[in-house]
Amino acid sequence: MESRVEKAVEKHRQGYNCAQAVACTYCDLVGVDESTMFKMIEGFGAGMGGMQSTCGAVSGVIALAGMKNSKGCGDTSTKGKTYKLSKEIAKEFSEINQSTVCKVLKGVETKKLLRSCDGCVEDAARIAEKVLFQEEE
Repeated sequence: MESRVEKAVEKHRQGYNCAQAVACTYCDLVGVDESTMFKMIEGFGAGMGGMQSTCGAVSGVIALAGMKNSKGCGDTSTKGKTYKLSKEIAKEFSEINQSTVCKVLKGVETKKLLRSCDGCVEDAARIAEKVLFQEEE
């Protein structure tokens, strides 16, 4: 797969929130059309609905993990694997940026910016490609 990292950043620059920018960039790979994904993930921007909690870009990748891995209603056998993927995504993002919390990343309380929103989208997209969509050799 050709990298879509720049496409994700461009979507963010066009007004998609961080979660939408990441999730919509890869939605075709998990069987969801962009309009549906855009609506579904809208509330996860600005740290989950503007609460400055979990970074929207991270939430976007985790949503993709569920869409890619889950077997759907009635089959809970995939939850453990999806949780493992989610933890891996969050851990890797935190190792790169020192946090997964929007207000910490933005320096709301510390006045120390750890990572821009475009940077968070870029990092999350790279993690999505590595953890979820890496081509099998």
